[in-house]
Amino acid sequence: MRSIVVGLGVQGHKRRRFAGDDYVASVDPLNSSADFRTIGEVPLDSFDAALCCVPDEPKFELLTYLFANGKHVLVEKPLWTGSSDQIAQLQALARHTGAVCYTAYNHRFEPHFLRMHDLIASGVLGRIYSCRMFYGNGTAQLVRESQWRDEGAGVLPDLGSHLLDTCRFWFGGIDDHFEIVSVNRFENRAPDHVVIGNEKGSCRIELEMTLLSWRNHFTCDVFAENGSAHIESLCKWGPSTFTHRKRVRPSGRPPEEATTLVQEDPTWATEYAYFKQLCGAGLPTDLSNDIWLQECLGRLSRAAIGITSRVDGLR
Repeated sequence: MRSIVVGLGVQGHKRRRFAGDDYVASVDPLNSSADFRTIGEVPLDSFDAALCCVPDEPKFELLTYLFANGKHVLVEKPLWTGSSDQIAQLQALARHTGAVCYTAYNHRFEPHFLRMHDLIASGVLGRIYSCRMFYGNGTAQLVRESQWRDEGAGVLPDLGSHLLDTCRFWFGGIDDHFEIVSVNRFENRAPDHVVIGNEKGSCRIELEMTLLSWRNHFTCDVFAENGSAHIESLCKWGPSTFTHRKRVRPSGRPPEEATTLVQEDPTWATEYAYFKQLCGAGLPTDLSNDIWLQECLGRLSRAAIGITSRVDGLR
């Protein structure tokens, strides 16, 4: 499969690296090392797929062009457009031309995320009572200095999209009962620390995200009827540990099984291989997850922006 990279920034360089021998060219209007300035300059017969690492604003127009020409697309999360109707339009167009669209949520390929998915699916934990996740990095200054990142709802669509997608990966089609618990702008113009929660679903969910964790970190705690499961850190920030604790009745210290990984981040290579597999299988494009995320994150983002606007009005 011949792949081009559209958007030769940090993510684009990663995608180019892991595309390996499939990579044929790059597109970027600002990066002088790119082969082309616009997607229209790339000969259509020179590539089969595009790895789109671009800001949200141009995604709809870019993907419309690619799908209309039958090109497969891996697009960096979130697939954010002007409305969920536009995502539905993209899905219809991709299905019409036989193009495959995959939105990249690489954390689904994190070894312990897969282990958590399989443990929950097995039923061993029994009824799931609650799930709490924390996702933090220390990129506040980098975001603040960016021309386009420090705006809107800030960290919420950036890291919140990962966390909400992870919830759907583990628990299936969860209801959109999420609400803003807290929103802060400690250093940036847009929110850089947000907590959202869902108290009305089949299990309680709390998701905390921040750009102010000076040592990048991830934690997850799932508490359930027959025990609990925990993730400490990601492979890229390792060591990464998965712990499964089995409940002792009526009480007592539970036996536990812990697995610790010290390795390079495997998700980029595994995700690209998965994308190639999807393209080879030619399965119809399904963007229902993206529609759900757009509607959920859109509502939460409007609420977060409204809260910060009211705070500004009181100053």
